This record gives sequence, structure tokens and C-alpha cells, in this order.
Amino acid sequence: QVQLVESGGGLVQAGGSLRLSCAASGRTFSRYTMAWFRQAPGKEREFVAAINWSNSTYYADSGKGRFTISRDNTKNTVKLQMNSLKPEDTAVYYCATGPPGRTVVAGRGYDHWGQGTQVTVSS
Repeated sequence: QVQLVESGGGLVQAGGSLRLSCAASGRTFSRYTMAWFRQAPGKEREFVAAINWSNSTYYADSGKGRFTISRDNTKNTVKLQMNSLKPEDTAVYYCATGPPGRTVVAGRGYDHWGQGTQVTVSS
């Protein structure tokens, strides 16, 4: 059974930093794309960042230059370092995993999701 557990969310002031972590189990994650999505109240879920099996990374424009995704296949973890946070980054952040070859920027590319971790950025 595939499980994804996010941690690291919290309340931070604008301009601050947070590092989210996702612990994965139940499959050989080194072969799979790992990603972060987010959903703000009243808005649709949106892509944030992804990293594939070859460590190629992909970012939404909103996070380019501020967010960094990384993975440690020995620990089955993926992290999202978020710097220079803005109030508009406030959302529930979800970790996701999906097979290679699928789209990385849309939710349909992923077959397992975590429960999410809240990130709140105050102004």
C-alpha cells in the first residue's frame, strides 16, 4: 500500500521560509515522479513543483526562483524548500507520486496523494 505523509507546514511571516517534507512508502519511489501541489480556500488545486526519476525538476511560474524540490531515494523522501514566502502561497500543500511518462504538471499524472499540510503566510 502506497502511503505519503507530509510534514513541515506551519505559520510564517511574509518573506520567511519553510521546508516541507514528504515521507513515502509502498513502492520503489526512485522510479516515480514526485510532486507538490497546493490548494487554497475557494480555489482549484494547482501544480507547484515536480521531480522525476532522473532528477529533472519542474516548477510552476509562481514558485520559480523561490521554491526548490529535491528527493532522497535512499530515504524515500521528497522535500520542498520554500523561500521568500508570500501571503498568496497560503494553501494546503499535497505530496503526490506518479508513474514516469505521464504529465507532471497536472493532477491526472499522479496516482497517490498525501493528506496535505497547511502553510499559512501572514502579511
